[in-house]
Amino acid sequence: MKIAIVGASGAVGQEFLRVLAEQEFPHIDELRLFGSKRSAGTVYSFGGRDWTVRELTDNPDDFKDLDFALVSAGAGVSRQYADIITSGGAIMIDNSSAFRMDADVPLVVPEVNGEDALYAPRGIIANPNCTTIQMLVALAPIHRLSPIRRVHVATYQAASGAGAAAMDELREQHCRIAAGQQPVAEKFRHQLAYNLIPHIDVFMDNDYTKEEMKMNMETKKIMHDPSIEVSATCVRVPVMRAHSEAVWVETEQPVSVEQARKAFAEAPGLVLVDNPAEALYPMPVMAAGKDPVLVGRVRKDLANPKGLAFWCVGDQIKKGAALNAVQITQYLIKARKA
Repeated sequence: MKIAIVGASGAVGQEFLRVLAEQEFPHIDELRLFGSKRSAGTVYSFGGRDWTVRELTDNPDDFKDLDFALVSAGAGVSRQYADIITSGGAIMIDNSSAFRMDADVPLVVPEVNGEDALYAPRGIIANPNCTTIQMLVALAPIHRLSPIRRVHVATYQAASGAGAAAMDELREQHCRIAAGQQPVAEKFRHQLAYNLIPHIDVFMDNDYTKEEMKMNMETKKIMHDPSIEVSATCVRVPVMRAHSEAVWVETEQPVSVEQARKAFAEAPGLVLVDNPAEALYPMPVMAAGKDPVLVGRVRKDLANPKGLAFWCVGDQIKKGAALNAVQITQYLIKARKA
């Protein structure tokens, strides 16, 4: 097995290394790490060996004879180097937004539509947006009980979703406020410490943000149903790691709370944490660094006789990015063996 990681020094690139080490993954005979000129020469240990980051260039020999390339270096880099990365036969699993809505690029959450990964004519498979992944892992078991018609969701997204520098800024803001100083906002448009910012990504013509529209469009593609409507409000919150979502879902036929809880409890990639009497429900501190999406606060929607409401939490760097990509490779490896 020969694997490349593009963007190896970034937060998701580092998570790729941790996830590959944790998962039941075939022995990796060769690991090729790529990054910017600045990160070239950095050495990382993996599998009992040291591997040196190479500068990403347009030399196709760098990607010759690879099985998979896990890519998380931004949409611009993905577009620029996709043909080079796939030229030697590697399957490129891309964590950026570059190809998600391309008709000939599958957009995959293995627990939901893993079979889509089997048809990738360009040798590219796209990882969905982190908030979409988390939501659909939870929605899929409901959809199997009765087709989903409408979703309303409010996300509460951690600082880590904006990168390591954003996490540093949140820490620094808290320190400055505690010292009686004025907090500085550079990575975020406004102060995040002791605050919420209902603005993630750029605003579109319809006054929804690009992050919110990703959830709408990606859900339709992954669920193979353009009639599903998704209305999202995405909010940045002063949490370090793990995103939370409040979800209201309407199905064709009513689904009971008992049916939903049973489906959640049996679904792959989900853990049901739902005992209100004991104050047990998912929280970001419970999900940070963990593989599964946690779901709880399951209840009927009082405003919709065909509706359910629930709360879910997931680590957006792990399941929302690196783990989902590695699970795609595992799905493909298993399919090839079959």
